[in-house]
Amino acid sequence: MNHSIDMDSLRGVMVQARLLARQYRNLTGKPLGITGEVGEFQAAELLSLRLTDARCPGYDALGQDDRRIQIKARCILPGAKPGQRVGQIKLDHPWDSVALILMDEEFEPIAIYEANRADVEKAIKAPGSRARNERGALSVSKFKSIATCVWKRQA
Repeated sequence: MNHSIDMDSLRGVMVQARLLARQYRNLTGKPLGITGEVGEFQAAELLSLRLTDARCPGYDALGQDDRRIQIKARCILPGAKPGQRVGQIKLDHPWDSVALILMDEEFEPIAIYEANRADVEKAIKAPGSRARNERGALSVSKFKSIATCVWKRQA
C-alpha cells in the first residue's frame, strides 16, 4: 500500500498524542512509548520529508531528492544520564541516511542530526562494543559526532 499521508490531519492527532504522553509520564513516571512516531512526524514536518507507509523496511521517509531516511527519536529528560542510545539501526535494509531528532520532556524538538549510511556503518562496525556491533546501537553522543546538525531550535 502506498498512499499519501494527510499531514494536516496527522498534525491534530500528534498534538493530542503528545499531550497524552506527557500526562501519562507525569502520572506514572514511565514513557507511553510513542516517541518514535512523534519524532518521525516532527522530523518530516521540519525537514519537508514525505513519510512512507508503516513498516517500510529500512526507512521511514523520503527526502525531496528521494533520499531514503531512517528516523530515530529520543526524548532527553532533565537530569538524564549521559550515554543514552539511539534505537537499533539495521544495516540489512536499504536506506541512505539516518536522522536523529532530539526532543525535550514536552516532546518539543531540540535538534535534528543526520548521518549518511557510510559513516553510520563505519561507526557501528568499529571494533570494541558488543552493543554497537551486534545490535546496531550507537550512543547519542557518538551519533552526533558523525552527523551534521540539519535543524536546531531557535533560542
